[in-house]
Amino acid sequence: MGSEVLLDAGAVTRCRRRVHLEHDPTMRETPLLPPDPAAEQRIADAATHRLEIAKRLADAQNVPEGDWVTISREQPTTDRVLATEQALADGVPFIWGALFAVDRVGHRRGGVELLVKTEHGYLPVLVVRHRITDRGAGAATTIMTDLDPAHQISDPARKVRSQPRDQLRLAHLRKMLQSLGHAEKHRALGGVIGLDADVVVWHDLAAQTWPGGRSTLAEYDSRFADRLAVATAAASGDEPLAQPSRILECRRCPWWPTCETELNRTRDVSLVVRGEDAGELRKAGISTVDELAALSPADEPPMTWTAGNFTDAVALARAWLADLTVVRRVTEVVVPRGDVEVDVDMESFGESGAYLWGCLLSGADIGLEHGYRAFATWDPVPTTDEARSFAEFWAWLSDVRARTEAAGLTFRAYCYNAMAENRWLFGSVERFGTYPGIPTRAEIVSFVDSEEWVDLFRSVSDQFLCAQGKGLKVIAPVAGFTWRDPEAGGEASMGWYRDAVGMDGELPDDTQRERLLQYNEDDVLATQALRSWMSTRAQTEVPFMEDL
Repeated sequence: MGSEVLLDAGAVTRCRRRVHLEHDPTMRETPLLPPDPAAEQRIADAATHRLEIAKRLADAQNVPEGDWVTISREQPTTDRVLATEQALADGVPFIWGALFAVDRVGHRRGGVELLVKTEHGYLPVLVVRHRITDRGAGAATTIMTDLDPAHQISDPARKVRSQPRDQLRLAHLRKMLQSLGHAEKHRALGGVIGLDADVVVWHDLAAQTWPGGRSTLAEYDSRFADRLAVATAAASGDEPLAQPSRILECRRCPWWPTCETELNRTRDVSLVVRGEDAGELRKAGISTVDELAALSPADEPPMTWTAGNFTDAVALARAWLADLTVVRRVTEVVVPRGDVEVDVDMESFGESGAYLWGCLLSGADIGLEHGYRAFATWDPVPTTDEARSFAEFWAWLSDVRARTEAAGLTFRAYCYNAMAENRWLFGSVERFGTYPGIPTRAEIVSFVDSEEWVDLFRSVSDQFLCAQGKGLKVIAPVAGFTWRDPEAGGEASMGWYRDAVGMDGELPDDTQRERLLQYNEDDVLATQALRSWMSTRAQTEVPFMEDL
C-alpha cells in the first residue's frame, strides 16, 4: 500500500520526474546533491526580506492589538497549525505566517506569508524576493502598506511581470482556504509583494490570462491533477507516469545525479535535444542519441520542432557521440572586428543592482592606456552610489568611442550574452536618470542597436553547435582560456560579494573585492580570447557539422 500523498504549491511547477522521485518509497535512501550554498543564501535573504516586510506592514496597519497575529515559523508545526486555526476561527483581520492543516481529501499542504480578511472571507498575500512588475501600465496595485484590494488601481507606471509560480501558488492557497471554509466567496483574488516592496500586485485568479484563454485556476487544476497522478503512482509502486528527461531545471535539482546516471545509461535523446522536442522525438520512436545520430539530415524531419531544427539536432547527436564540445554550423567563421576594441562584463547582485562594470581596452592607440579597468561601487546594492560608478563607466566608454571616431577608426564593444548587460544598461538609466552623467534612454538605444555592440553569445550560437552548452565557462576553454580562480562562477561570486561589502554585518573584506575584480577581469579576457580564436584557429580546429 502506498504512503499518503500530499503536495505543496511548488509541485505544480516542478519537474514531473522529480515529483515521482520525491514520492517513490524505494528512493528514500538515495543520496541527493548537497544544498547549493548560493541557493541557501537566497533562502536566508528571502527570510530576512519577509521579516522586514512583516514589520512594515504591521506598523502601517495601525490596528488594535490582536487584529494582527504573527505565527512564528520557529514554533513546532503542530503549534503553528493550531494557532492558524484559532486565528481563522476568531476572524483576525491580519494573520502573518499561517500554516494550514493538511488537506487529506484534496492532497494539499502549505502555508502563506499573510492572510487578509475581507467582508466575505480571507485572501492570501505572498511576500517574495523577486521583482513582480516592470515599467509599463495596467497592473492592478495598491501601495505596499494598503492591504485592501478594494483600493486597487490600474497602475499607470507598472505592468505585471510574468511570474507563473506566484499565481499558481495563490491558486493552491485558495484551494486550501476553500477546504477550510475561509476563502473569499465572491472574488478569486490574491496579492503579491515583491523585492521592490513598493506595491501589492493583485491577481484575479479567475481572469483568462494564460495561453488559450485559460484562467490561473484552470491552469492550476490541470497541473495539480497531473502531478497528483504522478505522485500517487510513485507512492503506490505503479508504473511510473514520468520518466527522466533533461531540462533546464536539472542544473539545480538535488535529484540530478540519479537522473543523469539513468539518462547516460539509456543514452537518452534529451542529452542533446531538450524540452518538448525530446518528448516529440520519443513519440516518433527516436529515444536515444544513437538513433538520432543515425538519421540523415536530408530526410524528412520526424516531427515539428519548437526550438532549433532537425539538421542541427542530428549534428549535435553526432558531436555528442564523438565527445566534441563544439562543431561548426558554417563553412567560414566570422566575427565583427574593430580597430579599437573593448570587452565589457557587468557584475550584478541578483536583482538588487549592478555593482561592477569591467572593461578591457585593446587595439589601436587612441591616447588611452590599454588593459583592464573597473568601475565599481562597494556600497551594498541597492545604492545611489551605483549611479556614480555607472556614469563613470559610460563616460569612459563614450570617450573611447569619440576618440576612435576622431581618429577615423572603427570601434567594437563585446559582451557575452547581451541580455544581462542590456538589462542593466537600460535599468540604470531608468533608476538613475536624474543623476549627473547618466545617459538618456535614447543614447543607450542608439548604442545597443548599433554595429558597435557585439554579442559574442549570438555569434557563437549562429556559427557553432554546442553539445555541452553555450556558457562562456564552457566555450572559452575550447579557445584555450582558463580562469585563474578555480571556483569562478556567477553563483560563487554572490558569496564573494556579500563578504566584499560586509552585507552580513561583518567588516568588508578587501581580499574578496580583489577576487571579484580578478574574476571580472578574467571574464573580459575570456571574451577577448574567444573572439581572437574565432577569427583565427576556429576555422581549422573545429569540425564542420556536415563532415561528422
